[in-house]
Amino acid sequence: MNFEAAKALCRTFPGCTEDVKWGCDAVFSVGAKMFAVTNQDVPATGISFKVDDDRFLELTDRPGIIPAPYLARVKWVRVEKASALSDKEAAALLRRSYELVFAKLSKKMQREITAAHGDAQ
Repeated sequence: MNFEAAKALCRTFPGCTEDVKWGCDAVFSVGAKMFAVTNQDVPATGISFKVDDDRFLELTDRPGIIPAPYLARVKWVRVEKASALSDKEAAALLRRSYELVFAKLSKKMQREITAAHGDAQ
């Protein structure tokens, strides 16, 4: 998994915003709700994101992936080693994280983001 490619992918999701929180973390959000967090260093050295409940234990059993500090209770993982995931699997997991968070937004917010993205294309 290339952490810089992961950050670039997050930026392509409809309605994604990026800001710095806690002084050093790049936070990717949709509708003001986080779906991925990494350090703002270049190159990045890890990334955290939300996963489906049924994938949490499977993923955290892998070397290089741990329960995300402070967010494990809501099924977030932290990928600490680039070798823990292929780029393809990482992309699928990041997209799923975005989808999980997007699904929790209000229907109104979902429509606004979808409409804005449609206008941007």
